[in-house]
Amino acid sequence: MKLQITTLSENTAGLRSFLGELGLSILVETDEANILFDTGQSISASHNAELLGINLSQIDKIVLSHGHYDHTGGLRPILHRMGKEIEIIAHPDIWAAKFNRREDEYIGIPFHRQTLESLGAHFNLTTEPVRITGKIMTTGEIPMVTDYEEIEPHLVVKEDGGYKPDKFRDDQALIINTEPGLVVILGCAHRGIINTLYHAQKLSGVKTIYAVLGGCHLMDATEERVWLTIAALKELGVQRLGVCHCTGLPASAIMAREFGDRFFFNNAGTRISLP
Repeated sequence: MKLQITTLSENTAGLRSFLGELGLSILVETDEANILFDTGQSISASHNAELLGINLSQIDKIVLSHGHYDHTGGLRPILHRMGKEIEIIAHPDIWAAKFNRREDEYIGIPFHRQTLESLGAHFNLTTEPVRITGKIMTTGEIPMVTDYEEIEPHLVVKEDGGYKPDKFRDDQALIINTEPGLVVILGCAHRGIINTLYHAQKLSGVKTIYAVLGGCHLMDATEERVWLTIAALKELGVQRLGVCHCTGLPASAIMAREFGDRFFFNNAGTRISLP
């Protein structure tokens, strides 16, 4: 299976004329399907795709990692560019009223569902893993099994006039089964990068994890959690580590030092190919 992964949107941009923007969007292209994983915060993914000569109308599916604005805010411009009906795979909780209590601001999807459906979106909302092709699937809900990965308490949902902790049941990743091992693409890994990788192994029946890309949400993590995460990644034998977005610069710097040439900054414009 030929595989090309292109990061269309991320906090930083690595190519001339590219837009960097808080958020994430990653395009997965294979012989069987083209899948867009998240859509960035606003126009960056569609803008950068145009600069790369990527025809967004050739995308077959969209997968949303969770319901935050910086992963879903690009939906409207991307659907405009596509100009067709398309399935969007996500968890039902993407439509929860998500807030950041630190700033008391709404951080959920910035559009009404009807608006997106009028542009061609067909939402496949499920708590279960979805097999997109014989080699690609979503994780569905991710069990929290480690004792050091936890969800930040300031991330909440508004229900019945009050706030409750967001358990991020909608947090999911994309699993690609390749010849050298699993490639796991993360959105923010709110339920923990290591929890996600353990779940990917269990779902796929494959132990070897070749590459991990995306956000790890370690920007507010304790130093102890960062080191425990690194130890687990090494134990898992990850060969390529391309973190970005919400991982945070301090954690990314430690990872870069610890993983050496196995590490890369996965900014907007990064492309990797397999085999």
